[in-house]
Amino acid sequence: MAQPDIPWPLLRSIAALGEAPLADIAERLRESLLPYVGNSALVIFTEDCTGRPQKKAGAEEITSRVSISELDRLRADLADAGPHVTEAVVARETRRILAMKHLPSNALLVLTDPAPADSGEEPGMELLAYLWRITATRIQEKVSDAPPSYLLESRAASAERIRVTAELTDLHSTTLETLLAALRSPGLDDKTARTTVTDLAAKALVGLRSHSDRTTDLVEEPVSKAFERLREDLRPLTNFSGIEVQFIEPPLNGRALPGEVAHAARAIVRGLVLVMMEQPEVRRIRTQWDCDGENLLINVRDDGGGAVTPDEPSISRMDKRVQALDGQFRMDVMSGWGADVFVSLPLDPPNPPAGDVTGWNLAARELEVLQHLAAGQRNRTIASSLGISENTVKFHVRNLFRKLDVGSRTEAIALAHSHGFRQG
Repeated sequence: MAQPDIPWPLLRSIAALGEAPLADIAERLRESLLPYVGNSALVIFTEDCTGRPQKKAGAEEITSRVSISELDRLRADLADAGPHVTEAVVARETRRILAMKHLPSNALLVLTDPAPADSGEEPGMELLAYLWRITATRIQEKVSDAPPSYLLESRAASAERIRVTAELTDLHSTTLETLLAALRSPGLDDKTARTTVTDLAAKALVGLRSHSDRTTDLVEEPVSKAFERLREDLRPLTNFSGIEVQFIEPPLNGRALPGEVAHAARAIVRGLVLVMMEQPEVRRIRTQWDCDGENLLINVRDDGGGAVTPDEPSISRMDKRVQALDGQFRMDVMSGWGADVFVSLPLDPPNPPAGDVTGWNLAARELEVLQHLAAGQRNRTIASSLGISENTVKFHVRNLFRKLDVGSRTEAIALAHSHGFRQG
């Protein structure tokens, strides 16, 4: 019997996509698609991942300039999941694109300059839809689980974006307000020109403020909304477990939560409730959120016999999530009286000490490549050590040069050494 022709390269790329960390998932998806659907760049826009709502791979002139507002408008214009081949403004230019939405999460996939394809049932389009569904689902699962690696990267990215947005807003607001003051001066002639430019500048100010507000929306979540999402997550358990789960809501005027804090808080409470429900004597579990202006305060308590212990692996995993956000985790257990867990998650990232590299906004893989660079290794050796291709290493090195604002390996290594990286 003839053996089927197994597409091993495709299967390997699907496996790599399923295992990819979020920082590399756009690059893995593009590598999987290129043999079937050509493109100059690939961009993912997902509000699930508050730290990095954009995930990008491909031509730097596109990936470095594409904006959240462009992707937001494009997504709103798509009537269904797609795929849609159309023209849209991406990276400040009108380009031919292929766009798809993942309806469960409302995530958006954009391919710029897609390769021409025949009409009808194209294998490339079917494969695109399949791989995009895998990718969007993996992003949802990783964010919902909120592992420590995701929380660390998301906190650094959120802090950097807020800082940059604030600087840009202040800079452009000052410029436009000065322009408006000059144009409104009675000492200037040409009333028509003055009126026209005043209107344009006023619209630009509104647009800038809207863009700033939208960016804030992506990285913060109202505490009441975050708590309601927790309640929805746990609703099936409250309906079918026979155990009463009580929810004590946070104050409505509580400070908004950074996205990574909201994800971590939900994951921690879900995990604690599941562990407590495994005890045979539990009838009631109480969860409460509160805010003191600087921290999200979480309390989860059960009325079981105290069978849950801090040494359990599931409890240890939750403690690591808390540590990733510089929070505090305490568990009090009294035999015959149940478990009482207290968690405090700071809403602001800690101020980085001198020499801290969080300001570079490096993805986890980029940080690994930089560590190998600082150890004096060449691209081939780095590729072998990390289990990736040499071309992928070159891609990460180019990104490092751009983020570190250096022009050579020597400069990158010197800067890395000045921040505590040392040759091995």
